[in-house]
Amino acid sequence: MGEFAAAYVAGVLSLEDAARLVAARGRLMGALPPGGVMVAVQAAQADVLPLLEGFEDRVSIAAVNGPASVVVSGEEQAVAEVTAGWSTKRLAVSHAFHSPLMEPMLAAFRAELESVSFGVPSIPLVSTVTGRLVSAGELADPSYWLRQVREPVRFADAVESLAEEGVSAFVEVGPGGTLAALAKEILHEEAVVVPCLRPGRSEDIAAASALSELFVCGVRVDWDGLFAGSGARYVDLPTYAFQRQRYWLDSRAGSDDLTDAGLRAADHPLVRAAVAAADNGSVLLSGRLSLAEHPWLADHVVMGSVLVPGTAMMDLALRAAQEVGCERVEELTFESPLVLPEHAGLQLQVVVDGNRAVHVYSRPESAEPSDPWTRHATGVVSAAGAPVPVDTGSWPPAGAELVEVEGQYDRFAELGLVYGPVFRGLRVVWRVGDEVFAEVA
Repeated sequence: MGEFAAAYVAGVLSLEDAARLVAARGRLMGALPPGGVMVAVQAAQADVLPLLEGFEDRVSIAAVNGPASVVVSGEEQAVAEVTAGWSTKRLAVSHAFHSPLMEPMLAAFRAELESVSFGVPSIPLVSTVTGRLVSAGELADPSYWLRQVREPVRFADAVESLAEEGVSAFVEVGPGGTLAALAKEILHEEAVVVPCLRPGRSEDIAAASALSELFVCGVRVDWDGLFAGSGARYVDLPTYAFQRQRYWLDSRAGSDDLTDAGLRAADHPLVRAAVAAADNGSVLLSGRLSLAEHPWLADHVVMGSVLVPGTAMMDLALRAAQEVGCERVEELTFESPLVLPEHAGLQLQVVVDGNRAVHVYSRPESAEPSDPWTRHATGVVSAAGAPVPVDTGSWPPAGAELVEVEGQYDRFAELGLVYGPVFRGLRVVWRVGDEVFAEVA
């Protein structure tokens, strides 16, 4: 029933309609003949699908919970034949949900679905039917909710889609931690996955512990809302002095100060230091690039390699321009891609000379002083000119045709351009003749 709860929270269903559909779904399922079973199987979906051949009207995959975790559902004898030889666990259920045995109740449930109103989601909703973000049109179609009864629960795909959308904290709202454990198997170790309740632990203590765990992992918690009406109040911390004893040697004062080396801070996330040459008016910015220091760059993959995007080099050129009193990059030519190694770093230099020419260089951090540098970009900077007024007119432009953007990043990936959440900024696209208009965040 979780997807109905999600639809209510997102504003797709009113509380009354959501409750009505949950009750109708449960009542119609409960009226079906008993006899079906559901079995958890430690196997990949691709390994189980061929085994269903000849059993399609009796058995189906009911859930895909992980790379090697599926649930098979249907008639007991057929399920036993399909799963023979695999490591299995029979689930404690009354019926074979998400299987062909559900089909007799679909027509009656459609009638219930057609009697309620569906709204537009105010919160993006990831579907366990498709495993991806679901549109308002899909959610308003009764056929979608019939599929939700009959087709597999694509839990693993849904969790992966959430991660791709930038979700980094997951909370299981339910009576246990089964889904949280499954999510941890799917996600990277750095993802925060917390079950709200735990068997054998009082609900108030378990919920407060979950909120505390989320809070220390960086998730904002509305503590005032939690304690509203409880009589709790803020109190001052004890005023006794903290007692501590240090065992570390003090480093030399100022050893981390760039001015000790005759440099100054560059105030830019990709370069750390700046120095002006004494004889020719040129300025050099230097820094170090690595995936450890700049993990967001890992979201920009081209043909299997992590590339520093051209916009980053443009930003570096603009920062160098500011060092010589300029405010504009007139032109910038990319000469070779700036590829980041997986486990090492790169030395980075940006040079702007007295003639206002700018160059971006790099070389491996393990390079010897005599080793050559690779030039990645070269260009020209200038002082700011008069701004050029732009008349955007109406927005979106009159007569614009909306272009479908859903799945665009999947199509980019097929071409070898893999964009992670940081670089997925395309929101809406329109076309007027040969012109393309877009909203990018």
